Amino acid sequence: MSAQEILIVGCGDIGSRTARLLAENYQVYGARRNPQNLPEEVHPVTLDVADPDSWQALTLKPDYIIYSVAAGGFSEAFYQSAYLDGVQQMLHWLKKSKHTPRHILFVSSSSVYGQTEGEVVDEAVQPNPSGFAGSIMLKAEEALRNSGLNHSCVRFSGIYGPGRDMLIRQVCQGRIAPEVPVKYTNRIHSDDCAGVLAHLVAMVESGKTPELIYLATDKGSVPLFEVMSWMAEVLQVTPTEVVESPTRRRTSKICDNRLLLSTGYKFTYPTYREGYWDALQAVKAKIKSGS
Repeated sequence: MSAQEILIVGCGDIGSRTARLLAENYQVYGARRNPQNLPEEVHPVTLDVADPDSWQALTLKPDYIIYSVAAGGFSEAFYQSAYLDGVQQMLHWLKKSKHTPRHILFVSSSSVYGQTEGEVVDEAVQPNPSGFAGSIMLKAEEALRNSGLNHSCVRFSGIYGPGRDMLIRQVCQGRIAPEVPVKYTNRIHSDDCAGVLAHLVAMVESGKTPELIYLATDKGSVPLFEVMSWMAEVLQVTPTEVVESPTRRRTSKICDNRLLLSTGYKFTYPTYREGYWDALQAVKAKIKSGS
């Protein structure tokens, strides 16, 4: 019996990490505009998600689809093209090809929650996005929900890991978030993003039906001031400047991950301390060496 096929749409950082976890048991296809430099285990596929002709050229009939794209920039037009237009074109392709995958995983974002006062949010909380990014993500989720296809929307919180070191660079510059008013931050390491997606595929394989929505975040929902203060302590850097918004998003909420944990998922990096530790040690060594 041939291996089942998984199509990872937008096979960038998170998609490639997920592909490596799945490649042992599945035929993994990685689709993006320029499918160079994919992991060697991945079959490259050229695809522009917003282009209907690009979709119609696909002859695959994947058992699973993981939709994990990245917008070309932080603008409404880029988000519209990558997420809502892309999902709608995917659904049109599936309908036209008369193919029904076993399950679709859509990588969404906790930006669908617009809370700013430190409220606790989970999958049962009604989303109320405060910006275009969350609004478009929510519309893409709704398009999937209205499709009638088996799917799950995975709302990742702030993703960090290799290549996502803006907060570390801020601290190295002596910058820190204010202690008051408290601004909560929620994070998940890129390795755990991949782990969660692979875990949900395994759930389907084992005969379990995943929920329609998961809020995927680690166990470290804490004030941003606490995270940056800890980083400064580890790096032996003295903060010299308080910045109101070290990150682009100005929301403040506490993300509850109990539903995800109830599925049996075990975090590789349960909190920011484990997740940032190796990166901070590498930066610290560079500072000491003067490089």
